[in-house]
Amino acid sequence: MNLSKTKILQPIQKKLGNANIILVGMMGAGKTTVGKALANSLGKEFIDSDHEIQERTGVKIPVIFEIEGEAGFRKRESEVLIELVKKKNIVLATGGGAVLSQENRQILQRGGIVIYLRASVNDLYRRTRHDKNRPLLQTQNLFARLNELYIQRDALYRETAHVIIDSGKQGVRYLIQKLINKLLSINIHNIFRNSHQNTMQTISVDFTTASEKRSYEIHIGHGVLEQIDLILACLPQKRVAIVSNTTIAPLYLEKLHSALEKQGVACVPIILPDGEIHKNWETLNLIFDALLTNHCERNTTILALGGGVIGDLTGFAAATYLRGVPFIQIPTTLLAQVDSSVGGKTGINHQLGKNMIGAFYQPRMVLTDSATLNTLPDRELRAGIAEIIKYGLIRDPAFFDWLEQNMRRLLARDPFVLNEAIQRSCENKAEIVATDEKEKGVRALLNLGHTFGHAIENGMGYGVWLHGEAVAVGTVMAAELSRRMRLISEADVTRIRKIFVQAELPVTAPKMPPERYLQLMLLDKKVDAGKTRFILLNRIGEAVMRADIPSTALTETILACMTDEINE
Repeated sequence: MNLSKTKILQPIQKKLGNANIILVGMMGAGKTTVGKALANSLGKEFIDSDHEIQERTGVKIPVIFEIEGEAGFRKRESEVLIELVKKKNIVLATGGGAVLSQENRQILQRGGIVIYLRASVNDLYRRTRHDKNRPLLQTQNLFARLNELYIQRDALYRETAHVIIDSGKQGVRYLIQKLINKLLSINIHNIFRNSHQNTMQTISVDFTTASEKRSYEIHIGHGVLEQIDLILACLPQKRVAIVSNTTIAPLYLEKLHSALEKQGVACVPIILPDGEIHKNWETLNLIFDALLTNHCERNTTILALGGGVIGDLTGFAAATYLRGVPFIQIPTTLLAQVDSSVGGKTGINHQLGKNMIGAFYQPRMVLTDSATLNTLPDRELRAGIAEIIKYGLIRDPAFFDWLEQNMRRLLARDPFVLNEAIQRSCENKAEIVATDEKEKGVRALLNLGHTFGHAIENGMGYGVWLHGEAVAVGTVMAAELSRRMRLISEADVTRIRKIFVQAELPVTAPKMPPERYLQLMLLDKKVDAGKTRFILLNRIGEAVMRADIPSTALTETILACMTDEINE
């Protein structure tokens, strides 16, 4: 290793010390390849648990499966893992099924920093289709088998992992650098806590181009609002303005204010009225009035403490005050945590349209504390779930399957399920916005259900319907329109309606004349050359933008969804 490389690696080597790094993931995710490269970079010993089992038994894994069955192999695997995690300063690559046992998951979490190397089923298929040394993959329909295993195991990998990273089609060197950056961002002190709900997960939103490097972190976990050091690291000066509202401020503002002042940070509290109806110029000016009155400078960071309205208002204020000041998102509603706080969209409503005035402006950080959801009304929790379902529909069918299986636990605010849903939603959105920051292409797919939904919000009066409620109905309408365009089946529409019903969200459109719907949808931001572009579904897990929608299909869809009779 040359001297310059040694200097670059010194911070991560110092931070990790002798801590073990443990790689989990599906067969073909790249655990061995990445593990060897990572071990070499960090000066750690590399061990492959499957190779260790083969060395000790003297036979290959397919032979063990043949003689002892999967149960016999898993028993040997557990024995080897218990022994290996007692070592120090190793990078351990585990077998794909190591997480199936709860005992193993606990062993791995206690044994080191667990990294889930996640790969799509398509990538897994490409990498394993010629592999004859994996007993569970010896089947005629390999893709279907991989998809089955992915659905079964993905949640277990996530439950076990402290860090999740996509192995995708990236080169090993890029992947190692990405891994090291993530490891540098985590709190080692908290990493070995036994309770998953107390483990912070970090997602990077990376807008790096050839000419500039821009990225920020989303920190997700139960109680992370107490980790003031995360905020301090993002402040160019020890002065902040905290924007909140009359509902959230009594719950969290004083605690945050006090914690920051103990660290020498001067705070300017700005408390706004609550509700979508106040997302306008008048309320925005209240922020500007406070910033100017308190002589806030260009290096004064603005903190948005609240839901989507507070985040949008604060972000727009930060984008325009002194032509741009730093800001941090601290979302306290589920909808804000999974959607509006990520990606840099800011803005206010106009009486003629929702979010029609605003800017793209990225935060320095997003701090997502799932503990704040304990005080969230049930109706607002359900509204946030609508945006979560969206990610499964537009690009993540495995996540959609998982939501169908875990909706009851999500509604019950199970901490693990909540953190899992937030994390997977943020990962999906981060990947999209990183490739299309200003919504020139693929980012528009995030608006599934929003064209109909915004028409509902506007037509009924802002605040009558919650945004997530309108999106739920809007998504059902988009699904029905997709069916009428012969893109998806009636069975798909039924399945989509069912998951919103499971989430206790509305699925019937409010009664307005179809002409009124059409008029309001012409105010949508995706209108181009006078034509409304709709986000539709090719299948569950794949969205597409279409502008060639016959007016008859639109009118029929609106009428069908208003009567709750989705039939031709």
